[in-house]
Parts: sequence; C-alpha cells; structure tokens
Amino acid sequence: MANAYIQLVFKDGKAYSKYIPPTDGGEDVEISKAYEYIKNHGVQIDDMAALTQQMSEKKASEVLISNKCLLSDFDEKMTIKISLDHMKVTAIFEPPSAGGDLLGAGDIIAGLNSKGIIYGISQDAILDFINNRIYYVPYVIANGDRPVIGHDARIIYNFNTNPSLKPKILPDGSVDFKNLNTVSIVNEGDLLATLIPADPGKPGKDVYGKEIPVREINDAKLVYGDHIRLSDDGTAIYSEIYGHATLENGKVIVQDEFLVKSDVDNSTGNITYGGNVHIIGSVRSGFTVKAGGDIVVDGVVEGAYLDAGGQIIVRQGIHGMNKGMIKCRGALIAQFIESARVSTENYVETGSILYSDVNAKDDVRVMNKKGFIAGSSVRAGGKVESVTIGSEMGAATRIEVGIDPEKKARYNLLQRQIVDESQQIEKARPVIASYDEFVKSGKKLDSKNMAYLTTVLQKIDVLRTSLKTHREEFNALHQELLTSKHSKVVVHRQIFPGVTITISELSFTVKEENSYVQYEKKNGEIVSGPVVD
Repeated sequence: MANAYIQLVFKDGKAYSKYIPPTDGGEDVEISKAYEYIKNHGVQIDDMAALTQQMSEKKASEVLISNKCLLSDFDEKMTIKISLDHMKVTAIFEPPSAGGDLLGAGDIIAGLNSKGIIYGISQDAILDFINNRIYYVPYVIANGDRPVIGHDARIIYNFNTNPSLKPKILPDGSVDFKNLNTVSIVNEGDLLATLIPADPGKPGKDVYGKEIPVREINDAKLVYGDHIRLSDDGTAIYSEIYGHATLENGKVIVQDEFLVKSDVDNSTGNITYGGNVHIIGSVRSGFTVKAGGDIVVDGVVEGAYLDAGGQIIVRQGIHGMNKGMIKCRGALIAQFIESARVSTENYVETGSILYSDVNAKDDVRVMNKKGFIAGSSVRAGGKVESVTIGSEMGAATRIEVGIDPEKKARYNLLQRQIVDESQQIEKARPVIASYDEFVKSGKKLDSKNMAYLTTVLQKIDVLRTSLKTHREEFNALHQELLTSKHSKVVVHRQIFPGVTITISELSFTVKEENSYVQYEKKNGEIVSGPVVD
C-alpha cells in the first residue's frame, strides 16, 4: 500500500508537477499537502489551476506549474523529530523530484547517526518504509528505554500524624468539640509504625545512547524515643506503655500523660511538663500551663496563660477576661473564645469568637450551628470561615486574610488568546477539507478561490506558530500560579455593616448587611459572591 503524492520535475528552467496515484488502497493526496510540498522546495506556482486540475483528474502526465525555475533535482528526504525527553524519534519522508534518488536503509541509518541517534533504531520501521514508501506519515523510527522507577523507602504510621485534623461537623450543623480524634491514645503492645524498604529501580537509555539514571532513592529508618520496642527484623515499632503517640520531625514519641484530676488553681499551682497535659477540670485565672506536647482541658480556661508545643483543646471554651494568653504550635480547638488573646501556628476551630484577638497561620473556622465572630480582630494566613460575622450593635470587627495570586491578568489574557486561536484553526479545517472534496470531484477552482485558499493556508501557518508560543507561556505561568495560596472570607449566614475586611494589601468596610457570601481578591480588588463549597 502506498499513498498518492505530487512529484516535481525540472526541465529547461521550468518546473512541472507529476501526480503519483495511490496503490493497494492507499490514500489520495490532499491539496494542502501538495501545496506545502511544492512551496517547501522553493517553487513559485504560476498556475495553481493547472495543479488542482491535475489532482482532480489524477493526471500522471507532467503539468507545467512554473515558467521560470532554476532549481535542480533533489533526493528523497527524511525529516526527523526528536521528542523533548529524547526518548522517541519520528521520521516523515518526502518524495524526490523525478531525477532524485531514493533513500536506502543505510542512508536512513546514516541520517539518524548524523543527528547523534545511535540507540533504539527500529529496523522494522525502516524496512516498512522502504517496502511501502508511504510519504507524509510519521514513522516511529527509534525508541529509548525508559528507566524503571523505583520508590523511596516509606513508613506507614498507625496513629494520627496530622496536626491539622479538624473536628467533625454533626448532622445538625454543630461541631463536636467533645469527641475529638486529634489525640492518639495508644495501649501497650500497639503497632506504631511499619517500614517499607526502598526499591532502587533500573536506569534507562535515550536515543542518543545516554544513560538515564533513576532518581536518587531516599532511604528511611524508624526513629523513635523512649517507651517503644523495635521488632526483630527492624521493620516495625511497638508501644511499651499506655500513652499518647505523636510524630515530631520524623521521630515517633510515646509520652505518658500528665493527668490533673482537678482544676489548675491554688491546689496545684502552675504546671510545666515536657509531654502532654490532660486537665480534668478547668484552668483558673492567673495560672500557667506549659506543655511540650498537647494540652487538653475538659473544663474552661479563664484568664490564664497556656503554651503548648502541640495542640490545645478546650472542651468547654475560653473565658479570657482580657488577660492571659493562649498560644500553641498545633491547632487550637475550643467550644468558644471570649475576651481572649489566641495565637497558633496552625488552625483555629471554635464555636464563636467574641471580643477577642485571634491569630492563625492557617485557617480560622467558626462553624458551630450559631457560630459568630463579633467585636474581634481575626487574622489568618489562609481563610476565615464563619456562620455570622459582626453584629447588629456594630461592634468593631476586623478580618484579615491572605496572599493575592500574582500575574493573574496575563494568565487570563493568554487563556483567551489560546481559545481564540484554537477556534480559528478549527474553523479553517472545514474550508480546506471542502476544497479538497471540490478538487477530488473533478471540478476546477477559479483564480478567486485559488487566492482565497492560499490565504487560508498561510493564515493557519501563522496561527499555529502563535498558538505554540502562547501555550508555552501559559503553561509556565500556570505552574507559578499553582504555588500561590488563595485566601478568602466565607460567611455561611450573615455579615453585618461595619465589618472591615482586609485581603493582602486591600481593605474595605461592609456597608450593608449580606447573607451567604464570600469575599476574595480578584483582578486587584475585593469582590463578593455566593458561597462556593
């Protein structure tokens, strides 16, 4: 089987076209392909009508297409394309002029070798072309061997290692602050972690014969503290005591909790402990609790000072009394926060915030059934999400969030240009196809249609070049935008006038009551819209 093609013939300073018909069910040549072939070899077509008539009538005779042509014969041509990763080579062959030579297997291999391609050359693909001589279709003529990717050693942990695990929202919309799964209690003999060994993988080789190394595999080992037993084969660790399991900088730690079975008050004094502290009662005003791990308070925290290396959980809420301070490296979870100063390097989850100063490097969520923020300053690196913000009494409420995405304007412009150029190319395809069908039917194109067809072909060339450039810039910008953190303020029920919202460097004050709305920065301004889950 062989496809039809147009062959150039040079005689007496003139250029002729010769139609070579398909064989054994091969495809006919398209007018656009013939035009491109002739143009690429530097021939100026003087009589386009003669060319199209020849193709429509499938004339094997030579047809004059250029009255003045000083070009000489050329051989069969191979054009190769090497993938960006150097793992695949495709070849497209073009027919010679009438006096040109055909490529042999040795010529093809030599041509590949001249480009440095020495590995993975397909003898079958070369023979396929030589036996069939199908032009203008891609032959996969060389393939590299891709590396076999191994995998890093990894550790499977059997306890909660996520310090950002949030409380569950109950079916009625309230938040369950009592049954929290953020504290990982372990029993004696519990499996804590399992080590999965690394697999080094296998190197590959590209079409240039260059070895492609597998990425460096990261090994891992079980790192652990006291009260932990290592298995005989060194791949598992177990707890030796009842306690609380945490992962700190890759090290598994099991600590026995410091349990306070009463209030923290004059009877206990201040508490400082390197592990976790569990207080059955409350923390009274003026007292201090410091813990290297988590602090769990079953009661309330009054005007006290709490400092935790992990998270702080206050099951019945915080009465700050405008004194004291609550700070932690992990999450802060409380039934409510009132007249308090709170700071966390993680997120805040609470049922309400009233007359307080709250700072979180991640999100602040006030999502209890009647959750509200009023008379408070709340700052978050991520988003602030609440049922209600502000109050009818107009208590000063300030919300500050986030980072604004960069280069958004250029990103949006490129997106529109890519869509437009793609649409223009797709609209042109039926035009070219219709001309092909017109010619194949045996009809002749007049000079006006010839000129229009030429213009369309040239326009497609320009559009393809522009589209390639725009897509490359768009993809690079898209990767940059993926790293930007998008912050917003989300109100699930009601926001009152007088609330000040700051997003990045932009601020505005809410002028009228609004419901089920979110605020975010877009195109250099703060905009509002419906809540999007």
